[in-house]
Amino acid sequence: MAIGGGWLAALGGNWYYLLAGVGCIISAVLILLKRTSTVYWFGLVFIGTLIWTIQESGLDYWRWVPRFDIMLILGILFAFQLPTFKPGISRGVSRSLGGVFILAFLVAVALPFTALNVTPANNVPEASKGVFATDTGTGKASTPDTGDWYTYGGSLASQRFAQANQITPENVSNLKLAWQFRTGDLPKARWGGENTPIKIGDTLYSCTPRNQVFAIDAATGKEKWHFDPKVSDQSIPYTAACRGLTWFDAQTNSHVSLGDTAQAPAAVANTTGDNAGCEQRIILGTLDGRVIELNAKTGEICKDFGKDGTVDITENMGEVYQGYVAINSAPVVIRDTLVVGHQVIDGQRAFGPPGVIKAYDVRTGQLKWAWDAASPESSAPKQGPDAWKKGSPDVWTSFTGDDKLGLVYLPFGNSSGDYWSSTRTAAENKYAVTLTALNIETGLPAWAFQTAHKDVWDYDQGSQPTLIDYPDKNGGKTPAIIVPTKQGEIYVLDRRTGKSLFGVEEKPVPGGGLEPNDRSPTQPYSAFHHLSKPDLTPQDMWGLTPIDQLVCRIQFQQASYQGQYTPPIADRHYIEYPGYNGGSDWGSVAFDPDRGLIIANYNDMPNYNILVPRAVADALGWKPRDEIPYNPHDAGHAEGAGDPQIGVPYAVNVNAGWRLKYTGMLCKEPPYGGIRAIDVRDGRTVWDRPLGTARRNGPFGIPTGLPINIGTPNNGGSVVTSGGLIFIAAATDDLIRAIDIKTGKTVWSTPLPAGGQANPLVYTQNGREYLVITATGHHFMETPPGDYILAYALPEAK
Repeated sequence: MAIGGGWLAALGGNWYYLLAGVGCIISAVLILLKRTSTVYWFGLVFIGTLIWTIQESGLDYWRWVPRFDIMLILGILFAFQLPTFKPGISRGVSRSLGGVFILAFLVAVALPFTALNVTPANNVPEASKGVFATDTGTGKASTPDTGDWYTYGGSLASQRFAQANQITPENVSNLKLAWQFRTGDLPKARWGGENTPIKIGDTLYSCTPRNQVFAIDAATGKEKWHFDPKVSDQSIPYTAACRGLTWFDAQTNSHVSLGDTAQAPAAVANTTGDNAGCEQRIILGTLDGRVIELNAKTGEICKDFGKDGTVDITENMGEVYQGYVAINSAPVVIRDTLVVGHQVIDGQRAFGPPGVIKAYDVRTGQLKWAWDAASPESSAPKQGPDAWKKGSPDVWTSFTGDDKLGLVYLPFGNSSGDYWSSTRTAAENKYAVTLTALNIETGLPAWAFQTAHKDVWDYDQGSQPTLIDYPDKNGGKTPAIIVPTKQGEIYVLDRRTGKSLFGVEEKPVPGGGLEPNDRSPTQPYSAFHHLSKPDLTPQDMWGLTPIDQLVCRIQFQQASYQGQYTPPIADRHYIEYPGYNGGSDWGSVAFDPDRGLIIANYNDMPNYNILVPRAVADALGWKPRDEIPYNPHDAGHAEGAGDPQIGVPYAVNVNAGWRLKYTGMLCKEPPYGGIRAIDVRDGRTVWDRPLGTARRNGPFGIPTGLPINIGTPNNGGSVVTSGGLIFIAAATDDLIRAIDIKTGKTVWSTPLPAGGQANPLVYTQNGREYLVITATGHHFMETPPGDYILAYALPEAK
């Protein structure tokens, strides 16, 4: 403490550690010399530490842990030795003082098992059916049959809401495993399926990390058919994710001609001969860039789509490299047009494959239009290896659309080379990190709403947007769209125009860095709601002991940090808060249309980053994946950790979550993740609480097994039911839990056999309500891999 404290003080940080370290050394020497003055020296250190802890921590429990835990233990030991150090002190006084300290220690041990960092439920809206009912068209994707889960988000509105009330807060404790299905697909590297099945009729359709498709009886969990597209491990990008599948038949969408309001459902063409039975189709996007259509009844390929049932989205993209272009989120059908986005793996080549969005005839696979954010003036299909700008912004996450309005809503990331912006064009700067609405007939932009200007923080639009119809003051409804971001901002926009319903403020942010002329002087902030917390301070640094907290405070003092949007630099580390996994990510939010509540789980963690000059990166051997021999045992690493960013002057090294090298502990104090209910009427927080316990987490990667609600990092979202429950896994404690929407309290939980980094779904079959979660784990979240699909239900009546 004395050495580290001196270092911290020299950096301009807090002097406590130096003074306390010196005081402890003096106390120890005096103990060895059997001097009575040790009582006064240690008493000074102890009382000084207590005063300093109160001054820095107040009533914040987690701040007390590293500041006072070791000192309290030393105080207990010292109290019982007082008569030895100073004979004038009686054994009775010694034992009494020791007893007080022991009692304080026991209270400290018990406190984390109580409700810490909780905002209690306040003025929870009552359910009123139809208040926020959402009209996106007349097709089944807009109005699914009761009990079905038609799309990744449940419907085109993507509210993740189930009209199911059989399971309630009163009986959810009786929930049991109804059936379990194992796919057998378990990658050794970069695991993380992130899958949410769809359910139509009596069948559940799910895809695995390597894009195998299973049709499963929704009531029994028995396999009906299985399709394997033979995706190789070399094609796995950052994560082997297959978030969802797409359903299509003649009733799925509202087939409306441009400018014509007449509804005209069209039959699927060419369903005879080789395609008999393909009236109902499952659409699969693969990690190697293929779109395949399958007969939903049999799993056989629908040969009339594309070339023998397949289209290749990498056509005319130039050099794509294996593992660089992946469809990891479900394509979306609006009217009769199939829209496909894709991931271009981050951090490898700044001028890698383009992020062009392609749209096909959903029946034939004929390319209708292709729109690239770097060439926004045209959507005409192009040919040749240079058809679209290399490295242009992509849409890697899930998206949705509106049949009625004829718009598809695309959450764009930034251009390749996430942490360098000087090489980007004006068009890229305009459309990167936006929610862009494209006209489904023309493929051209109707509007675009940007959530980060000239992004160099990897603040991609990661969340699937949610559609609602918002009651206005005149008794009508405004078609609206909810847009959560990694920065923690939540916007509510008119989905016809992209205009905010609550306002957006452009606030000044730090400038400078390595590209001062490219930094925007302001960034947008929502007047509706934000999940982000105040800027970090040295007092927010954490650890289990004063020593690891001291290391984090030294790192904080050494780094550049000017608040949110601190620009990247190369001469020292800089702090990014929230980090790229902060706020809301691909799990997005759920919405209860009966209560008007947004349910948002979120992360609250910084990143500790540094740009690395090209010569240094080359000397370290940082190469893009296409230049490295394939390693089947590569378990993956945090995104941005040693990424070469070939094509720009700097590589990047990201410490995601800002973790200490040896202990693995995070430098910011808990909680690291939470879940919140927000009233969509005014953006008010209804309740808020940490999400995730410490049972599977601990220093040096050793699980503590403790059910302390510390609030862990989380990936994946929730589902809400009309029965008043929120179901969510997501956290790194490998639990799935039910939360009472009225109170925010957990009313049921059960362990999963693998990590639950996926969005659950709820459906009804044969009068029985089922909760389903895929448990495949996640390499980035360091949760155990698995190949499970698990269904929970109440016991059947005898």
